[in-house]
Amino acid sequence: MGYVSPPIKTYIDQLTNKKMDVLIPGAGRGWEVRYMAEKGFSEVHYLDFSPEAATLFKQLSPAFSGSKIHVEDFFNHQGKYDLIFEQTFFSSLARENRHKYVEKMNQLLKPGGKLCGLLFNHEFEHAGPPYGGTEKEYRQLFEPYFKTIVFETAYNSIKPRTQREIFCLFQRK
Repeated sequence: MGYVSPPIKTYIDQLTNKKMDVLIPGAGRGWEVRYMAEKGFSEVHYLDFSPEAATLFKQLSPAFSGSKIHVEDFFNHQGKYDLIFEQTFFSSLARENRHKYVEKMNQLLKPGGKLCGLLFNHEFEHAGPPYGGTEKEYRQLFEPYFKTIVFETAYNSIKPRTQREIFCLFQRK
């Protein structure tokens, strides 16, 4: 998109604790990371397995702290966070890795920590990423580990994704 998706921006804009530990996995160009840093959040962590993506992020965000840039496989990452954002990372994973993703999110969140983001609420006709999904599938995956706070069709998606994204906010049990 080239900017923070409106549903995530709306959520970020209502946050008041600027010192919470935040992780953005599969961050790519880091739009959410950069936006949070600009808003005064001091403990935002960028995570992507691609050295090329991280290099581009560093070029676009030269003031961002190098110690909070993690170039590694999400499933190997260690840390504890108050909040993790999901923005297209889940949809890049093959279905057989989705349960592992949910378990890893649970592991990375502090007790009571939150997972916030967007999930596609439809299937795609093509074979490769992004992969879609259904509300039933998502609920089966997340409910063993998370309390659902919000799980509804995003009201403020960008036009091409209108009625095609679920805004979710889960809290670690």
